Parts: sequence; structure tokens; C-alpha cells
Amino acid sequence: MIAKLLPVILLVVGTAGGIGAGIMMKPAPEEHAEMDENSKEAMHKEEEMEKEAKEMAKMDPEAEPKYEYIKIQNQFVVPVVEHEELASLVVVSLSLETDIGMNEMVHAYEPKLRDVFLQVLFDHANMGGFQGAFTRSDVLATLRTALREAAQRQLGAGINDVLIVEISRQDV
Repeated sequence: MIAKLLPVILLVVGTAGGIGAGIMMKPAPEEHAEMDENSKEAMHKEEEMEKEAKEMAKMDPEAEPKYEYIKIQNQFVVPVVEHEELASLVVVSLSLETDIGMNEMVHAYEPKLRDVFLQVLFDHANMGGFQGAFTRSDVLATLRTALREAAQRQLGAGINDVLIVEISRQDV
């Protein structure tokens, strides 16, 4: 009879010992350390995005759109030069978010827009913006801002944003 109870007793004692050891070895709960600036900024951005998503959900789907999107016809090819030699080519496709009714004006000024966009893209490349992890959101945000400001200088406040639709880099 003892021979049959011994494995059960050892199983119960072993399980109890394991649970006890787990409780004893459990790490102490961490105090809420102060968040660094990046964490606070990330949380703030998330909150803003959630608010925007809620506002978009409230919008009536049958309501007229506030903006129209105009694709810039051809891609932009930007050479990246390192040590006086061509290191890579960056290809970028852009679209504009504009107020309704600006389609004709954008197409009329497209050569001038292409010129100022290329200048902004060349400046970005010369500052090293297309090296390394060039698709990071903070890097692309500065590029978008510069492109938007350049477009607004040419066409006025009717330009709400410049959208980077496609971007790729081909190392030479």
C-alpha cells in the first residue's frame, strides 16, 4: 500500500515545492519609472491618432470630401552622391492633398512644382537623408514638411499635404 502512495506523495510534495520556489523567485513588481521623452512623445502621437480615428468614424460616409488627391505624373529620380561618386538612386512618387477645385491649377503649375520638389529632394539627399534607414518616420516627416512648404510657396494654402506614395533606393 505504501508503495502505491509513495509516487502520489512525491508528486504532491514536488508540485508544492515548485509552486513555492516560483513564488519565492518571482521578481519584485517594478515601479513605474518615469518615461523618457521619446516614450511620452510616442504615447502622445498614439493618443492623437486614436482621436483622429474616432473623428473619422463619426464622419458621415455620404458627406462630400474636403480634399482631393492629385498625383504628380512622373516619378522623381534623385541621385545620392557619396565621396564624389554616385552611390545610389532614389525613386520617389508624390501626390498632393489639395482643397477641392485645385486640379487645374496644380496641372498648370506642374513644371514649377517638379522643379521645387526636385530641389527639396536634392537638398535632402545632400544632407544624408537617403542614407541608412531613410524610411524612418522622423526622416520622412522632415522631407514631407519641406515638400509641403515648397508646394505652398508655389500654390498657396490650398495645398494641405504632400504624400509620399512610393519611395525606393537602388544602390549602384
